[in-house]
Amino acid sequence: MVSFRGTRRCAAQASAPVVSNTHPNCDQIMEPGSPDGPALPRDILIVEDDPIIALDFEDTILGFGVTAVRTASSVARALDMISERAPDFALLDVSLIREKSFAIAERLEALKIPYIFVTGYGADASIPAAFSDKPRLPKPCSSAALQAALRGLADNAHKREPG
Repeated sequence: MVSFRGTRRCAAQASAPVVSNTHPNCDQIMEPGSPDGPALPRDILIVEDDPIIALDFEDTILGFGVTAVRTASSVARALDMISERAPDFALLDVSLIREKSFAIAERLEALKIPYIFVTGYGADASIPAAFSDKPRLPKPCSSAALQAALRGLADNAHKREPG
């Protein structure tokens, strides 16, 4: 299970550099690979309606060394945040309060931004056919599973890189 480490979160946020408002191609903004595998995205958007789970994901991801993590609890807020500054990657809770996150997934697809669905409903989560091939993580998930998923998508982004 992802663990809460509030003190690390505060320290990581205080030292996080400002990310520019322009968003170059996802493949161009990954950090160089580390000995442990591909680099992680620099800017991650978490869409999660439960503030404790969102904070836990944020804290864990910052602990991995990601420089910017933003959270939204609704489809409208997430779409606004994407318009303001597109993330490098997104973590989408499937079922938000009174809405699903599929409109966000559609926008991310259009922008060619990788994402993962997270759900507490496991295989029972109703995912439209258009997104059935997208990666999913269960809630709760381990820190290792989350980091592996982020690194896996970063590795796939590098493989798609031209030339």
